[in-house]
Amino acid sequence: MSEVRSVALSGDLFGQRIREQWTEQLGRRLDVLHAGCAYQVPGLERVETRNTGVDEDLAPIRARLETRADLDAWMLGDLRSVPLPPRSFDVIHIAFLLERIQHTELVLDRMLNALRPGGLMLVRMRDRESAYGVCARITPSWLRRLLWPRLVAEGAVGPLPAVYEPITSRDGMQAYCLMRGLMITDDESATSGPARGRIGGAAVTLVDRLTRGRFPSGHDEVTMVIRKPQNHFARLI
Repeated sequence: MSEVRSVALSGDLFGQRIREQWTEQLGRRLDVLHAGCAYQVPGLERVETRNTGVDEDLAPIRARLETRADLDAWMLGDLRSVPLPPRSFDVIHIAFLLERIQHTELVLDRMLNALRPGGLMLVRMRDRESAYGVCARITPSWLRRLLWPRLVAEGAVGPLPAVYEPITSRDGMQAYCLMRGLMITDDESATSGPARGRIGGAAVTLVDRLTRGRFPSGHDEVTMVIRKPQNHFARLI
């Protein structure tokens, strides 16, 4: 069973893996794509990176981008068609994006195509199969907008769409990686979103009890580090 860790440790994990990737590249600058522009870039002291952001063109995302200074470039638009040149990034950091978009596998395939052989895909997503994922899926959008300020810290971006296609779960991502010939090197769970608060915590506990643990309340996010093989004969996009 995956260990439940805090959001801080998830951030440290990504930073550690990026530093290892930088060392493997003998200190060459890393080109990093950040998919999901509502969240900050992991802190990376003494590691040279060029950071590019990409996301859907939503008003809350655009407003956040206008206040950010940690991206060298960014693009907003339909993620099925925004320019992602093949083999152009060493690391792709996907932060709480997959659960709120449609055509998730197609978007992931495009990002995988943009990742260089041996590159890393760092994924954080809300888990469709958690109690929080159930709450997000069944709550009407008008009610989510009403409750949002009471569920999150001031300044949090949202509420954003809650789509939760089947791939946005641990089993879904493991199946995707198996079919694409990718290797999952780290796989963790954590509670980092509205489920940590009083109202959110009560809601997920209720779902857990009503479903007899089918949708657990012990975590709301899945964190994965995924590596694209160097072998060009692997089943890759």
